[in-house]
Amino acid sequence: MKYHFDELIDRRGTCCVKWDECPSPDVIPMWVADMDFKVAPAIQEAIKKRAEHGIFGYTIVEEDYYETVISWFQRRHHWTIQREEILYTTGVIPAMSCAIKALTMPGEKVLILSPDYNCFFSSIRNNGCEVSETILIKEGDSFVVDWKDFEQRCADEKTTVFLLCNPHNPTGRVWTKEELDHMNTICMKYGVKVISDEIHGELIMPGYQFQPFAAVSEDCRQNSVILNSPSKSFNIAGLQTANIICSQPDWRRRIDRAININEVCDLNPFGPVSLKAAYNESEDWIDELNLYLWNNYQVLCQFFEKDLPHCKVTKLEGTYLVWVDVTHYTNHVEELCDHLLTDGKVWVNPGTMYGSESGKGYIRINIACPQSRMMEGLKRIKGTINHETKK
Repeated sequence: MKYHFDELIDRRGTCCVKWDECPSPDVIPMWVADMDFKVAPAIQEAIKKRAEHGIFGYTIVEEDYYETVISWFQRRHHWTIQREEILYTTGVIPAMSCAIKALTMPGEKVLILSPDYNCFFSSIRNNGCEVSETILIKEGDSFVVDWKDFEQRCADEKTTVFLLCNPHNPTGRVWTKEELDHMNTICMKYGVKVISDEIHGELIMPGYQFQPFAAVSEDCRQNSVILNSPSKSFNIAGLQTANIICSQPDWRRRIDRAININEVCDLNPFGPVSLKAAYNESEDWIDELNLYLWNNYQVLCQFFEKDLPHCKVTKLEGTYLVWVDVTHYTNHVEELCDHLLTDGKVWVNPGTMYGSESGKGYIRINIACPQSRMMEGLKRIKGTINHETKK
């Protein structure tokens, strides 16, 4: 490989959420969606060049920023975006909150596919809305939509927005074009608008293809607001840059107003330069990264099959977050994760973070780290589970 994803980098003492929030220095963190890899060299060089100027005042987002976004999605995903459709902001979660604020009224319902990214719940509730959950159905080693329940919830007159995670965190599903089209058909039937969080859209495993929701059809384009960012895939979340893509002028005007009301309308000097370096100069880096993550996932599957065969690993189609069924050992995953952290010195997330009912019996493991570190974490998980089951 051209890039060295096996390099062990000490991130402690850098004000790193993933590492410096650990309760003790010997913990291996495999929780928050943050990678332990250096960013692509082109991004490092672009930031260094900008830093050398020495002044970091208010920043203008120039036309080449928009051109870069448009070019990336056209060549990478065959999705044509118009310049006027793009609104920038500081992150996908602020973007989500602004979109919900713009397209709902307090007291209305926002539909999600549960288990779902934990910030979906808080963003919906913080905007005065109610969470409506369609529980995904487990099918073999993957998950599918309960279409009957999905339609019933869309038919509820209080449901005005469907908040989609595409690809899906935490189950790792990469929704197909047919699934996305069916979601939109049902939503349009009942006047439900779609907000699609596509932050994991570049983290796709071999054999799968990411489908931007707005590129499925003209109906999908007209009935959606898309949230995306290079932050997750290129490991630059701290540089705080994201985009909202919306073809509806009235919706876009309301979203733009919400961005300004929430004061998330200004980017820092390093955000635009990092996005341009990622999308213009680092495509081979993301391709190699995905191969490395795929190999990590395969090694993880082999480990569980041999050493913890009663844990069922969900098929990973996208993201670097592995959803593992531990119900053979316990349904009390919060307690298990507490033991893993305090006794096993490995930090993973309990499934109930992503749905109090739908996440029961699951843990989420972040495998975006050097393989040697991942293996040490897995060995600690094994040791803790074996110790707990012998009690």
